[in-house]
Amino acid sequence: MSDHTAVSAVGHPYDDKKCDMELSPCSASGEETEGRRTAWLTILGTFFIQFCTLGQINAFGVYQDYYTRYSLSNKTPSEISWIGSFQLCMQYAPGIIVGRAFDAGYFHHMIALGSVLQVASIFMISLTQRHQYYQVFLAQAVASGIGQSLLFLPSLSIIGQHFKRNRAFATGVGVSGASLGGVIWPIVLNQLSNRTSFENAVRVTGALVGVLLVIANVVMKTKPYSTAPVAPKFKVILTDWAFMSSIAGAFVVGLGLFFPYFYLQLYAVDKGMDENLAFYVLAIMNAGSVGGRLLPNFIADRVGPYNMMIPCLAISSALTFSIFGLETFAGVVIFGVSYGFWSGSYVSLVPSLILSTASNCGEHGTRMGVAFSIVSISMLVGTPISGALLNSAGTDYVWYRPIVFCGITLGCGAAIFCLSRYLFVRDRRGGARGGLV
Repeated sequence: MSDHTAVSAVGHPYDDKKCDMELSPCSASGEETEGRRTAWLTILGTFFIQFCTLGQINAFGVYQDYYTRYSLSNKTPSEISWIGSFQLCMQYAPGIIVGRAFDAGYFHHMIALGSVLQVASIFMISLTQRHQYYQVFLAQAVASGIGQSLLFLPSLSIIGQHFKRNRAFATGVGVSGASLGGVIWPIVLNQLSNRTSFENAVRVTGALVGVLLVIANVVMKTKPYSTAPVAPKFKVILTDWAFMSSIAGAFVVGLGLFFPYFYLQLYAVDKGMDENLAFYVLAIMNAGSVGGRLLPNFIADRVGPYNMMIPCLAISSALTFSIFGLETFAGVVIFGVSYGFWSGSYVSLVPSLILSTASNCGEHGTRMGVAFSIVSISMLVGTPISGALLNSAGTDYVWYRPIVFCGITLGCGAAIFCLSRYLFVRDRRGGARGGLV
């Protein structure tokens, strides 16, 4: 990773003196702070933010199951999945605006405002009424999604200011908070809802999120550049074909990636497995993704993010088709751990790959924002498409259709990333030392 983060101007659109002047200070900044207390405290803040944002969405399968069978039982699984997919979309969609604001120095302003919105929206979810779809949609999909958008992207972009050599691993450590959140939140929601009510369980999660986000606001620090970074140029970014093809690959992957996270608990219940055991399916899957966000990222710093990501996607695609053979809870557990590991590695490698395409650190937020805004569309429509395929034959669930859809999209995404890798090597052959891509 680190060997090609600060790319040489040879063969790259930024072929001017100003670029050459700025690449070194940015790179030096990352080298000087790497491993220091401030850098790792910032990663701790990223961990907490990921725990409270994407970690919450990773637990949406619990909400999907509860809404489908109880509070929104008057709606189809596809209609209900729009809540989670729109929340996920809103986390990514304002990326261009959020990214530009990050590059302009508004990091602390955004995470403070995002923290307030995130906590307030969770408590609003607990106050929604039975069969009132619009209330749940406004509180969970819109309000929480906007709050998360102000937290999610800045918490990833800030890593580039503190880490260069071990950026992929540092990103993996931070993003592993989303995996741990996907373990903790389903257990908290399921266990507390059994003891009190689902509404009270949601309120408890809101209180915990509030505490963790306060800590994140305190410990995270920005790193001033030794000189002003080069202002991002949209024309250059949008004609960087390696970067744009990687976004195309991520777009296709986003259509199917979250199907197991949204529907595996419902699948286990529908197949007649013990509900008390099925409640742990999401936690098991996200537990598997903890390792997937650490070990592959550690290796990616040595072999390159493309070389690690493409196999992870191919394996995730193959694993999806294995759902056809899941008839026992033991089989579901094995699948959950495996899919969580390999799909989790993909999610955690995407930010490192995007940052590696930048010519200078003044582009980090903008490139992340452009990528996230485009991919948000597939996040929006992906799981509702799976829900429509699932419910397309009347009252019975037809599982083979969304399974095939998920497997094909992941496989096609892996193929597109192969093209992106080829373009990256071709365009940056003067700066990708040692072939680490």
